[in-house]
Amino acid sequence: MYGIIAKWGNSQAIRIPKGLLEVAELHENDRVEIDAGKDYITIKRVANKHKTLEERISEYKGEYKGEYKASEWDTGNSKGKEVL
Repeated sequence: MYGIIAKWGNSQAIRIPKGLLEVAELHENDRVEIDAGKDYITIKRVANKHKTLEERISEYKGEYKGEYKASEWDTGNSKGKEVL
């Protein structure tokens, strides 16, 4: 199958025929990884796994060099009808 590279705004684009997307099992809004080399471009689906809060926190690198350390802090005296 052949296609043509066309101008799309300030970029270039190639239309991907529906049949190719069906064979590759790719759908609109799928997240993909695009790789290129001399004379080729590959497109691969990226797993869109939902991460739990625990998984997200475990990946936090922050200012503690790889380990998140939670701590309490003092916000001052009550000023109104705050619940303690």
